[in-house]
Amino acid sequence: MKSVIKKLASFTALLLVLPAYGLYRLGAALIGRDRAFHGWSETFSLLPGLSGQYLRRAFYSLTLERCGENACLSFGSILSHSTASVGANVYVGSYCSLGSITLEDDVLIASNVSIMNGSQQHGIERIDIPIREQPGLFLPVTIGEGAWIGEGATVSADVGRHCVIGAGSVVTKPIPDYAIAVGVPAKVIRFRNADVPIENRLAETERLVNSVVEES
Repeated sequence: MKSVIKKLASFTALLLVLPAYGLYRLGAALIGRDRAFHGWSETFSLLPGLSGQYLRRAFYSLTLERCGENACLSFGSILSHSTASVGANVYVGSYCSLGSITLEDDVLIASNVSIMNGSQQHGIERIDIPIREQPGLFLPVTIGEGAWIGEGATVSADVGRHCVIGAGSVVTKPIPDYAIAVGVPAKVIRFRNADVPIENRLAETERLVNSVVEES
């Protein structure tokens, strides 16, 4: 019975957001997809309670690359790009800021978390022109399946599957699967899968970091 009620609520929410979706498509044609999307993301982020969660998920299911079943984006959380992907059973807490990122299935994001597309989005080499006019590097960021990002963390690099990122941590380099990382900048303190030799884990960490350096 509960599943039937949920499906009915999801279908009702989808019908309710169709006019907004139509206006979004019109805005996308006039001012560009990302600008139109960001405005509607801000609007839907202000809808409170359970009804707000259903309406947000319905809108994002129509506009994002993916918005999986039972995904929950809480009050005040904003997605800045329609190229973002949200997996099934993802939970995003209140007042988060999310860029063009991929959240795989079962990811947990606490409140006040910022996940951005790398830490080099603005060039700073030249001092004769404003920073806003200098080209930067916009990198895709993925939060792996089952990872948990703690309260107030800032993430600008990939986080592996089933990781735990401590509250207030700043992730500037890729974090390998099953790692627990804390601090500013975030450092791996141990691994959740103790059966994997420490040498293998450290080698994987180094490989991830080197791959990012080579790509940039």
